Amino acid sequence: MTRVLVIQPDDSDPAANLGDWLTAAGAELTVVRPFAEDLPALDDFQGVVCLGGGMGAMDDAEHPWLKDVRQLLASAVGKRVPTLGVCLGGQLLAAATGGRVVVGDQGPEVGPSLVAKRDVAWTDPLFGHMPMMIDVMHFHLDAIDRLPPGAELMASSGKYPNQAFRLNGSAYGVQFHIETSTEIVLKWAKAEPEAAAQARPGELEPARLDEAHADIAEAWQPFAERFVQLAAGELPLADQARATLPLV
Repeated sequence: MTRVLVIQPDDSDPAANLGDWLTAAGAELTVVRPFAEDLPALDDFQGVVCLGGGMGAMDDAEHPWLKDVRQLLASAVGKRVPTLGVCLGGQLLAAATGGRVVVGDQGPEVGPSLVAKRDVAWTDPLFGHMPMMIDVMHFHLDAIDRLPPGAELMASSGKYPNQAFRLNGSAYGVQFHIETSTEIVLKWAKAEPEAAAQARPGELEPARLDEAHADIAEAWQPFAERFVQLAAGELPLADQARATLPLV
């Protein structure tokens, strides 16, 4: 089994579908809630996933454990442990490695959406086989407005360009959610009505969310499988891989 540490910063955002995909791909997950328990030693794991949450990436005054999460993510990048940061997790990864996270100046980004692959993504071990336009779920107020030094942009959107990035050939941060279910998004919408009001009309209806999550699964379950292969050493890291376009 491939041992993957899953950092869950908030009870409202469990691993959900992403956890199921990782497990099905052969990963053994250890889920740690850093607000309630200490983070384990990184050396015990072959991969790291950091999920989302309602706090900001630099809200250390209210959530002092965020510093420990950032330190672990920075260490994972330095040691080239395959790492995936999702929404807040992606923001924490960026902040931990020299990027900047701010309140988004274009307002909240909420609901089912699409992001576009950038050129470098076409030869990436994880992103290479994904479609040009990728289904995602947005629900965020903050945004990564400056990528870490050396980071490579994987995907963009019109509202916020830094939607997905790669760092040191081994770590990936995404500004959106891939792990959610319809039930989870509906709970967020109920808890954050002002943010939910920014979604396009009808986009947070249960039937539309069911449809969106089916599309997300089609794109991101194979991505999760490739992440497990990367963590297991069955795929080369991005800067070790032969730069060829995927066959279609």
